[in-house]
Amino acid sequence: MNMIFGRSYWDIISGVYDVFERLYNRKCYDGTGARTAQEIESGDRVLECACGTGAISVHLAGRCRTLRATDFSVNMLRRAAKKCRSFGNIRFCRADICDLDCRDGYFDKVVAGNVIHLLDEPYMAVDELLRVCKKGGKVIIPTYLNVGKKSSELLIKIFNFAGANFTKQFTYDSYKKFFADGGYENVTFDLVEGRMPCALAIITK
Repeated sequence: MNMIFGRSYWDIISGVYDVFERLYNRKCYDGTGARTAQEIESGDRVLECACGTGAISVHLAGRCRTLRATDFSVNMLRRAAKKCRSFGNIRFCRADICDLDCRDGYFDKVVAGNVIHLLDEPYMAVDELLRVCKKGGKVIIPTYLNVGKKSSELLIKIFNFAGANFTKQFTYDSYKKFFADGGYENVTFDLVEGRMPCALAIITK
């Protein structure tokens, strides 16, 4: 993770992240949370990794029994907690998506939005998400796509220059291939449209 004077890139941009996303990609940014929440049932215990400013969390919390929302950035967690302060069923905590302090098979649903393309070891993260998901549960992984538009490519270059460090860039087909190459089964996909669309991979364990 890129650090600037002891703070991560995500800590530094947390205050403007929502504004930027909504200016550039509002339809997809808001739609991804709504679509992800469709997979959640009222009795579910849900884990969300890389919750960021809580853009998906606010949709999940209204549908589940409990939500544990985690992120590696302290400042992102603060923003998410503020955004979700009207909900009483959320616990926020700092966590590493590749090394979760959770027992095997504890959660009914596990969500990790827009983080896989930033990781050095994405398969390690997917395996960890599956580990903490119960048998018959679902792991839901929304990820932004690079669809070849000049605006999308420019945005990724800006993010990388600023320190976001995209380790992978997926198209819809290459995102499907990523899971096939990893040997994951029972995976379905959906697409949330926008200037930079988001593909949801839904793994039934």
